[in-house]
Amino acid sequence: MAKQLSAKSTEYLQSLAMEIRAATTGQVVTYSPKAFFPLTTLCRDSCGYCTFAQPPARVKEPYMSREAVASLARRAAAAGASEALFTLGERPELRYRIAAEALRSMGHESTVSYLAEAAEIATSHGLLPHLNAGTLTAGEVAALSPHGVSMGIMLESISNGLECHRLAPDKAPAARLATLEAAGALGVPMTTGLLVGIGDTEEERVLALEEIASIHARYHNIQEVIVQNLLPKPGTPMARVEAPSAEIFHRTIALARIVLPPSIHLQAPPNLSDDLSGLLASGIDDLGGVSRITIDHVNPERPWPQIAELEAALARLGFDLVPRLPVYPGYADRIHEALAPEPRKLLLALRDREGYAREHLWFSGQAATLPEDLFSPANRVKRPGWLDEIATATRAVEPVPAEHLELALAARGSAAHEVIELADALRATVNGDEVTYVNNRNINYTNVCTFKCRFCAFSKGPNSLNLRGAPYLLDLPAILAKVEEAEAVGATEVCLQGGIHPNFDGKYYLELTEAIHKRFPRIHIHAFSALEVFTGAKRMGMELEAYLQELMARGLRSLPGTAAEILADRVRSIICPDKLTTAEWLEVHETAHRVGLRSNVTIMFGTVETAFETARHLELTRSLQLRTGGFTEFVPLPFVHMGAPLYTRGLSRRGPTLREAILLHSVGRIAYHGTIPNIQASWVKMGIEGATALLRAGANDLGGTLMEESISHAAGAEHPHALETESLAAIAKSAGRSLRQRTTLYQRVPEAALPGAIA
Repeated sequence: MAKQLSAKSTEYLQSLAMEIRAATTGQVVTYSPKAFFPLTTLCRDSCGYCTFAQPPARVKEPYMSREAVASLARRAAAAGASEALFTLGERPELRYRIAAEALRSMGHESTVSYLAEAAEIATSHGLLPHLNAGTLTAGEVAALSPHGVSMGIMLESISNGLECHRLAPDKAPAARLATLEAAGALGVPMTTGLLVGIGDTEEERVLALEEIASIHARYHNIQEVIVQNLLPKPGTPMARVEAPSAEIFHRTIALARIVLPPSIHLQAPPNLSDDLSGLLASGIDDLGGVSRITIDHVNPERPWPQIAELEAALARLGFDLVPRLPVYPGYADRIHEALAPEPRKLLLALRDREGYAREHLWFSGQAATLPEDLFSPANRVKRPGWLDEIATATRAVEPVPAEHLELALAARGSAAHEVIELADALRATVNGDEVTYVNNRNINYTNVCTFKCRFCAFSKGPNSLNLRGAPYLLDLPAILAKVEEAEAVGATEVCLQGGIHPNFDGKYYLELTEAIHKRFPRIHIHAFSALEVFTGAKRMGMELEAYLQELMARGLRSLPGTAAEILADRVRSIICPDKLTTAEWLEVHETAHRVGLRSNVTIMFGTVETAFETARHLELTRSLQLRTGGFTEFVPLPFVHMGAPLYTRGLSRRGPTLREAILLHSVGRIAYHGTIPNIQASWVKMGIEGATALLRAGANDLGGTLMEESISHAAGAEHPHALETESLAAIAKSAGRSLRQRTTLYQRVPEAALPGAIA
């Protein structure tokens, strides 16, 4: 292949490389928010181009101390970094006594051993270690692999006779390829690459790329290849060597994109080139690590570009910049088996649904300031074809295919903005500029539950007494007192939900409903999840339809759509394995609609679900709505992670990202267009600023005043337990809209029933 490619023009190679990149990563260019940890600059090798390695006389300390590693990790995590890039000299203890003595004083015999501890320190402070330890034996790779989510070793060249490596035994190509092989056998995601301009030929560079491709074919663990250009540095033996021309550099990048499998990402460092457009025109899809708080210790004379400047430059060239983790999305989904529990847990915590890095330090339930440019129309790139097809379907009020909903849920950059704008336009058409709310009270009558939902920090069972709050069961007088308080302040609805108490039979729900309805006939009873209804009917030995009819006869007027979580049984087997199946949840609501009860659709998202499974949830409920017309609203409920067992045990993400949360409301508006007219924003989970943002992204309803919210706060939510009408009106006003009170079923409340309401 080398001779065939060498005969092609650079323009041809670049054109082919761009086609491959467009077919794989499209408009997305990634980078890793990182901090650079130069664990030691001592090295037994002397490479002819290197200024990173220093003799003992020029270093203050042989190694970064444990305290220095911890301090940098804390600062980096606070600044939004996710990667701890450990770069170090190779085996300095074999050359310098000071290195060996420093290691022994810290309780280590080798640099590799101390690197493992340093990686643990970085992990404990919130960063994912990427380990560039150089040439390693198979045993050393195995010893390091539990501590780093990924590792790296630059092959640099496959040539054995380079003058620059004459005094660098660790740069022997065979030894470096053996390290890649050892990592491949363990499934460790690896970075490698070429250094262009150190004396090898184009034919040798192609042979090196073919060798990398061969290793990947055997192990499928080469996640990225870096093509780096030599910048000769003063004071080195290669100081007077001519740097490779732009054409040679760009040509090598293009060759890499053509020779390597498309699944391998291609990187060129942006701080080593002044021609970003040339890098992109040659086929790269990644810009490597960029640090906000540390310099490039290998190339200290070349500062990192500013992220905002990179975003703007890429947008002008038609690309969206997306942060990633030290492992790329495909590798985040198949974590290597040797990885220790703590970095495994942190990897889940720092990733988004697709496996990229979280864009913002925002979490559902926690107070946070939203980015100012959240709805900025800037940085427009080429509109993807699927967006045009979605817009066409909504104009015709036709169902949007699930595959297009999946793409919209995963949209980024300008495509995400366009999804949001389409949803907001549909909202304006359907609902106008009114924002609605219901004056209601939540009553969670018990937190004792026989089910073991791993996402729930509210319910109390034998193994959850250490979580927030003590087990309780409200008696009937206490419940009636709460209803009386609600009615006294103008509430039109009480929402009743609780755990599945072991002492309940189906009569409990019937008797509770009847007691409330007899005492407060004007109050709309919005009560009982699908799980409560299903369990009640089962415990009484009644058919589901007959049980729902009996509840309705006792005063039940509508069902909340809770217990849906994600209507995908793979997800349910992880987050709520003993709960309702997807089919059972749908059966409860279809039966309820058939007997004359209305209900809503909820979705609890941000744990382990995929965009496909989320889109399928929308599709299943839309199909049910087309059959029955019984759903009044769609209520997305972002997972609040802080106290949830699913997260604390390292089994889930930290809830959705802000982009995911906003897009689900927008995509819900699109998916249900023409079927479900109302999209609700949960201010309990999204906060005041978040709810305001959702009103500009397709939502038209703020839910209820609540009076007391227990479930989200049991998981650690920091937002208010209740909001007065004036606060809801302020949210609507900040979105440029007016507020109107509604009933549970979205009817207008007579003005006489609105003491102090704001219209």
